[in-house]
Amino acid sequence: MIMATEIVRTYACSDDELPVICGFASYSLTRDLSDFSAYSSKFDAGYVTRFDTNTAAVSELVAPESETIVLKASSARLYAVFENLPDPVNRLEGYIGLAEKDLQISPDDFGLKALRKSFRAKEAEGTLDSLHNINANIKKYKDLLVKQGLTDDLINRFISFAETIAVEKKLQYKILTNRRAIVQDNIDMMNTLNQQLVEILKVGKILYNSNNPARTKEYTFTELKKRVHRESKPDAAAQKVKKEKKSGKSKESDVPKQ
Repeated sequence: MIMATEIVRTYACSDDELPVICGFASYSLTRDLSDFSAYSSKFDAGYVTRFDTNTAAVSELVAPESETIVLKASSARLYAVFENLPDPVNRLEGYIGLAEKDLQISPDDFGLKALRKSFRAKEAEGTLDSLHNINANIKKYKDLLVKQGLTDDLINRFISFAETIAVEKKLQYKILTNRRAIVQDNIDMMNTLNQQLVEILKVGKILYNSNNPARTKEYTFTELKKRVHRESKPDAAAQKVKKEKKSGKSKESDVPKQ
């Protein structure tokens, strides 16, 4: 039986980072095209177009627009759970305090501390685990807590929170697993794009390494990868807008949609 040969990735970054890095490189290449063309005639407008076309194809491969929309909506539903948890948790903590003598269990041991830590950190897995623990304790001590005012509505809210997170985690896992499988089947396309990127970065260093250190960084893979990481931080855009507001430069179109 002939075993299929697994194609190895030639790029030292994640699949979704590759097209972003290529986008940065394309910007620099377009700006410096006259220098590149003077060095080698292969670097013409057609070269840039082909690079951009391949980058767009890979971008759609690793992050299909339709799936991205679904994932964003799913994340929004998860964040809604995180944002709506504090009040029910505070109320439950109050009932635990009122029943303290009979319960003989602290709010922390009940699971509230772990839950707060998880939902404040926007950790779905930890939040779900804590909710399972809390729902089990609510069921165990329900009679004592109901005497203090705990309602079925509040009980059901905690159950609903857990159910929502479980559903969204399952949905996201399905989408991301399918996406990884599709990417693996198209590694050739990814590697081809990376070959173009390596070629551009190599020539960029040749052109600017001895006379323009700042521009050389724009053609250094590790520097571009660091830029991706900086700009992908959740609060990066928000911090930028905050600084621009202080300086009076902020525009409505610059504010990211939540």
